[in-house]
Amino acid sequence: MSTYYFLPTRNVFGEGSSQEAGELAKTLKVKKIMIVTDKFLAHNGMADKISDIYKKAGIDVHIFGGAEPNPTDRNVADGIKAYKENGCNAIVSLGGGSSHDCAKGIGLIAANGGNIKDFEGVDKSNNDMIPLMAINTTAGTASEITRFCIITDTERKVKMAIVDWRVTPQISINDPELMVGMPPALTAATGMDALTHAIEAYVSTMANPLTDTAALKAITMITQYLPKAVANGEYMKARDNMAYAQYLAGIAFNNASLGYVHAMAHQLGGFYNLPHGVCNAILLPYVESFNLMSNLNRFRDIVEAMGENITGLSTDDAAVKAIKAIERLSKQVGIPRNLKILGVKPEDFAIMAENAQKDVCHLTNPRKATKEEIIELYRKAYEGEPAI
Repeated sequence: MSTYYFLPTRNVFGEGSSQEAGELAKTLKVKKIMIVTDKFLAHNGMADKISDIYKKAGIDVHIFGGAEPNPTDRNVADGIKAYKENGCNAIVSLGGGSSHDCAKGIGLIAANGGNIKDFEGVDKSNNDMIPLMAINTTAGTASEITRFCIITDTERKVKMAIVDWRVTPQISINDPELMVGMPPALTAATGMDALTHAIEAYVSTMANPLTDTAALKAITMITQYLPKAVANGEYMKARDNMAYAQYLAGIAFNNASLGYVHAMAHQLGGFYNLPHGVCNAILLPYVESFNLMSNLNRFRDIVEAMGENITGLSTDDAAVKAIKAIERLSKQVGIPRNLKILGVKPEDFAIMAENAQKDVCHLTNPRKATKEEIIELYRKAYEGEPAI
């Protein structure tokens, strides 16, 4: 079977790199861009700051601040309306995964027409995307570089996984100066999201040497720098390294895909509008404990990448230590200890388990699960009992 490798054409890193956005946009021959962002960034001055960079380059700008924390089909519909009414011919996403995913959804409709629900699944688009740039303000989702677009279907209460190589932004910018204002809880949640990407990609059935290298380096960097970034958001070395780490994790899962953590977390987001990174962090040790038997050697590699001493341990014991190390890091950065705290309802486990088995992310999980086994994973995460 052939292996494909997806990545944006140009990726820019470093403090102050967002200042290059205007000149980079001119290479895409854009006339008027729509900045897609969330309500907070649209009103706290960040969107205006980025808008000014484009205007100085001679590019007209409209700001659309309608991306919700878990972007919905309605957000996409509102966005495409604003895009057309304001005569735009390009999109810039500004923010974290929510803004990037909303922008991708709008871009899909702008290029192909139809409804966002038409594109659920893999490679459903027919036309090339309009010019799309992504300016990242969080260190976690890596949506600024991926072919993944997650949009909530408000009727079904399901997060639709749209995986399409055409939604990959042509240019991504990771400027750690834009990440300094992230509060500790958001820093922790997005960082654990990145760790989940790296670990799920490393144990994925589609893992390959290219994704393995990126995943293991991401795991090491996140373990080292996430606690530092949570402790002091103004520590630029930690912010810079987390920007690189989440990008590496993005490379890994963009090409190796994910697993049951994301398939299950998508349902929690769809049903309860919960923070994606927090859901991933809570579920991660339970799903990976379930996955241990699929490839113990991979989990030995993971615990080594996390900096744990496994000298003298059997492969079995080292693999178990990986789960405990994940739990310890999650606790260290302040992730809630269970799903019960988040208001999840046990009566929804069955339908969420069914939906998780339909989510495209489950296809590359290394161990296949029955509906009953997924329900049990939800139950364990709900109670917050030890994963292993």
